[in-house]
Amino acid sequence: MPMRYAEMTPRELGQAWSRFPCAVAPWGALEWHGSHLPLGLDGIVADRFSESLAENLGAVLLPCCWMPVTPLPHRHSLAVRTDTFQRLIDDVLSGLYASGARTIAVVTGHYAQGHVIELYEAALRAMEDFEGLRVFAGSPLEPLGNEDLLDHAGRYETSQLLAMRPDLVRLDQFETSASASDNAVLGDAPQAASAEEGEALLTSGLERWTTWISSSSPVDLEKHYKQRFDVYQEYVDEFYEGSWESAIEAWWKTKA
Repeated sequence: MPMRYAEMTPRELGQAWSRFPCAVAPWGALEWHGSHLPLGLDGIVADRFSESLAENLGAVLLPCCWMPVTPLPHRHSLAVRTDTFQRLIDDVLSGLYASGARTIAVVTGHYAQGHVIELYEAALRAMEDFEGLRVFAGSPLEPLGNEDLLDHAGRYETSQLLAMRPDLVRLDQFETSASASDNAVLGDAPQAASAEEGEALLTSGLERWTTWISSSSPVDLEKHYKQRFDVYQEYVDEFYEGSWESAIEAWWKTKA
């Protein structure tokens, strides 16, 4: 069982930091994932993955935070504004540093473009502000280096949830449509998903995250985030005009 920040006494937390001052902070969303998947998929996956990561590392696990930027535009999606998110993530990172953490892994199950860009920027700000701090931010499968795996409500997200919580997957209710704006699917069809594939992907992701945290320096992280910014540059150039909220609205209209 992982060591849970919320359940530890100050003495227990101090002892944990003295052994390995590492915190794992899962980040989720309550977001529309079509008719076949739950609104909380992002947080459920991030939380379960973070449990395993914290156990692997001997790190302290935080409760999942459900405050995202830019979920898919839908009446059931809940979000905070970008300025709220910036203050929230900055405060979480600075608070953990003050508590004693020197390595922080922010594992986000929600990886909309604006959301992850803000996470990367927060990680870089924190490492610049706090001496000796390393901040790792990304989704469970992101370190595998295959952008196709970062789908939405499609084969790979569905596979991950089938591996973790098959009781929450409703493929029999999937509404086939040619339009992502109708069924929320960005990527391969969810009917191609399997628990076996999800388990294999999550195992590989866990191994890669563990190695990443064990071996990367702040300089390595700065290079990594620059590469990730480059991945999203085309989106930024086409859709960003001063607001992530307006950017995702404009981008989503292209999916109709």
